[in-house]
Amino acid sequence: MPKRSLRQQTLARRRALCHEEWHASSLLAQQNLLSLEEYRQAACIALYSPAHNETDTAKILTAAFMDGKRVLYPAVCGHEMVLREVQGLENLAQGSFGILEPCSVGVDHPASEADLIIVPGVAFDQCGHRIGYGKGFYDLFLGKSDQRGHLVGLCHDFQLIDGQIPAEEHDIRMEVIVTDKRIVRVHR
Repeated sequence: MPKRSLRQQTLARRRALCHEEWHASSLLAQQNLLSLEEYRQAACIALYSPAHNETDTAKILTAAFMDGKRVLYPAVCGHEMVLREVQGLENLAQGSFGILEPCSVGVDHPASEADLIIVPGVAFDQCGHRIGYGKGFYDLFLGKSDQRGHLVGLCHDFQLIDGQIPAEEHDIRMEVIVTDKRIVRVHR
């Protein structure tokens, strides 16, 4: 199935989730992510602010602070994405595309500082490919940086498709996909 059709169908299904379904799925997915060895070993993690019923990350943020980890969030500046450290949700304000982002006064950090980068997506496949919203912010950011951290896709289980997503040369693959029902380690 072409990326555009897959994106539209998956977004429609995700937006149709009622609050109770979204909350229950998000809670289980976050618990699965927190069980990863990659999470336990990370001193610094990069999270995202959920939009349009993306899997929530608030439990991960709380756990990371309790575990003494540094936390970075993405912010869109012009046509590029940067990471900025936060001390709590109060450091986030509505930014590009209506998504909560770190205040614009924060210091930019390279992706190489994050030991674990949790990446949102519209759809993922078992090979680690992902479809985002089509703007390419994550692929551009991760593709040009010297990131060394583990890349983990976080999503609702229906977003992990059985088939293969058409991939392009610049598409960045995930190492692990975490859903509310399973953890898939990608074989490279």
